[in-house]
Amino acid sequence: MLKKGMFIGERYEILELIGSGGMSDVYKAKCHKLNRFVAIKVLKKEFAQDKNFLMKFKVEAQSVAGLTHSNIVNVYDVGTDDGINYIVMEYVEGITLKRYIEKKKRLGVKEAVSIAIQVAQGIEAAHNNQIVHRDIKPQNILISREGKVKVTDFGIARAASANTVTSSAAMGSVHYISPEQARGGFVDEKSDIYSLGITMFEMLTGHVPFDGDSTVTIALRQIQDELPSIRAEVPEVPMSVCRIIEKCTQKKPDRRYLKVSSLIADLKKSLISPDEDFVKIIPVNDNSSTVMLSDAEVTAIRNGSREDSLKESALEDDLNDDGFEEDDELNEVNPKLDKLITIGSIAAGVVILIIFILLIVKFLGGLESCSGSTSTETTTQEVSAAQVEVPELVGLSEDEIRASLENLALGVKFTYEASNDVEQGLAISQSVGAGEMVDENTTIEVAISQGKEEVLVPDLIGKSKSDAIAQLTALGLNNTVVTEYNAGYPLDTVYNTTPGASEKVKYGDTITLYVSRGAEVKSVEVPNLMGLTKTQAENALISVGLTLGKVTYEETTAANIDKVIRQLTTAYSVLEQGSSVDVVLGKETPTETTTVTETTTKKNDSGQATQ
Repeated sequence: MLKKGMFIGERYEILELIGSGGMSDVYKAKCHKLNRFVAIKVLKKEFAQDKNFLMKFKVEAQSVAGLTHSNIVNVYDVGTDDGINYIVMEYVEGITLKRYIEKKKRLGVKEAVSIAIQVAQGIEAAHNNQIVHRDIKPQNILISREGKVKVTDFGIARAASANTVTSSAAMGSVHYISPEQARGGFVDEKSDIYSLGITMFEMLTGHVPFDGDSTVTIALRQIQDELPSIRAEVPEVPMSVCRIIEKCTQKKPDRRYLKVSSLIADLKKSLISPDEDFVKIIPVNDNSSTVMLSDAEVTAIRNGSREDSLKESALEDDLNDDGFEEDDELNEVNPKLDKLITIGSIAAGVVILIIFILLIVKFLGGLESCSGSTSTETTTQEVSAAQVEVPELVGLSEDEIRASLENLALGVKFTYEASNDVEQGLAISQSVGAGEMVDENTTIEVAISQGKEEVLVPDLIGKSKSDAIAQLTALGLNNTVVTEYNAGYPLDTVYNTTPGASEKVKYGDTITLYVSRGAEVKSVEVPNLMGLTKTQAENALISVGLTLGKVTYEETTAANIDKVIRQLTTAYSVLEQGSSVDVVLGKETPTETTTVTETTTKKNDSGQATQ
């Protein structure tokens, strides 16, 4: 794996790893010569050591570099730098069609047909240049931010396939390969059409038509099973589109579209006349709808995932003495004759393998007679059941998991669930633990995080601040508190939340609590009331938010009668709004009066006068 900051070809600076496959890693890089971003596909070391493969890789890559089409990711450069074999391509900022389907679950008919037309146009341009893609699948179709559809990985799939299912690329794409690819037979333009038909099926339904627990099972289904009905699952798909896909995915290549141009014409017509039955499918000549495989063919498929048996058969048949593919001779071979030759080669290989095993058994039997051990039984078990060690997958992305398991000939099935601890898009758990030994072609089930679980915001209005915080904490939600005056709610009582009650949020999100500080209290300045009448004083107090309190009277001069002669709260002092102010009003002073005492003179009994 290349490191950030490394330079390739003295001009391409590696910025980051953006993808990884069975045969190569893809990096985002910057071309310092032309000052633009590019994508660099770097061949993995294990393939770079195979001279025949490397020669085919270079020849095919150079031929693809001559392709220029708006629906093909352009190839700018091909080269080798210090043992690193690379292809420099156009950098497309967007997502793969596979990820787009996963996000939307399934696509609408018009959108799916539009994408299929653009993909077909890219394939047609390649076919016109005598290049067969051989690995058409949603993972190799890019959708840019502007909605432009581009096909990528031209040339590499062709160089890797070697006309057999035993290649890493074919095994990794077993959900999309044609029956002839699964059998290891002759592959041409019609194989790309089949793969595009499977891709269209997935766009409209959200899943591939043929699935299974292992690559062998899926390959057998590609050969033998009929395509499931799309309209049974998605009734709104027009008949014309179903018929187009049906024709693309015929088991016999001669019953498919012979040229991509015919497929494009029918796809465009389906947009205009969706319910018209205009697709012509060649009728089956025999009465059998299921293709039966011989034991030899099944054995060939099962043994196809082992590279040791690949090189002698595939390279011997497909490469000449110089290591180049004999395209001219292969193109002249009749498909039926090609099939007979293939079956005969497989049968001969089986006979040789049986003889080889008998020799081994005889040899090990001799050892057992000398040592008395049971090594023969052990060795036979090891040969018959190839096992691989399951890697650590937790914390990896889907693409990283696919690449990791693909290299080990293991299948994968993804499930999706919420996780509060694992970042969205990364693996939470795996059905078989890391380090365990399993048989090749075993399917590992991996749970992928959909992000944090959703939580409904509770109704907290009217609750105390402490109770509201406790309730949010119990739900895994954080909080922030905003306190404001609110005369309608008591002190420390929640009167609003953001988001509101019953709204959906993610685990760990923050909820804003609005808590009351009670009624707002303002301080006001006491006015000067001296010399004002009672009414005037009361109005002056009301104007600043105060009230007139207790009123008492004291005698005063005539000028101050019924006026404030004293206020018990000093003028210009500060009181809380709503407080009262006591005042003293002047009253009239009473005048002084003289009391006259009447005197009465009386005589007493002795005749003397008295008062």
